Amino acid sequence: MRTSLSAPAFPRSTGLVLALALGAAGLAGCTTTLDNAPPPSSNSSFSTAAKLDAAVNTTLQRLYTVAPGSREMVQKAAGVLVFPEVIGGALIIGAEHGRGALRVGGRTAGYYSTTGASVGWQVGGQSKSVVYIFSTRDALHKFQASKGWTAGADATVAIGKVGANGSVDSETAQQPVVSFVMNNVGIEVGVSLTGAKISPITL
Repeated sequence: MRTSLSAPAFPRSTGLVLALALGAAGLAGCTTTLDNAPPPSSNSSFSTAAKLDAAVNTTLQRLYTVAPGSREMVQKAAGVLVFPEVIGGALIIGAEHGRGALRVGGRTAGYYSTTGASVGWQVGGQSKSVVYIFSTRDALHKFQASKGWTAGADATVAIGKVGANGSVDSETAQQPVVSFVMNNVGIEVGVSLTGAKISPITL
């Protein structure tokens, strides 16, 4: 008596799960070619206030090093908003995002998130630091009063420039809102923060 062996019948839901798993594996294989993509990190989102505050301190110290004269700008400013790590998305266009803290009088006055800026990331995704300096009290008050502030729409944001002598030029220092974008090398040039949406968050 011959017994025929047939493949076990899987429920449709199980088959769907297997198909999704295979698809995910295929996508994972594709992303391995993105050599510049930052590896996952538990600290990348700065989920706690302590981590974010420490990263803000480190970012400011680096700014003072790569842009001489910026320390004086920050000390004289009404406030400074620091995003230590803004990540540019490679798989989803325009998925730049990051968390930061506003310092007023040297103390943290609030935490914020930023999304949607196009600051020149290359394919593969890169992490950069973005610093906004509010030179006047009026500029700072308008920012703090807004529930959602957009660079270029709610205020003109001047991109910080470094002169031939290595210091921040005088024209930059006189603007109500000045921004600096830093990559692994130093100050990023030729960037635009227009359209960056900044909103208050709670940590």
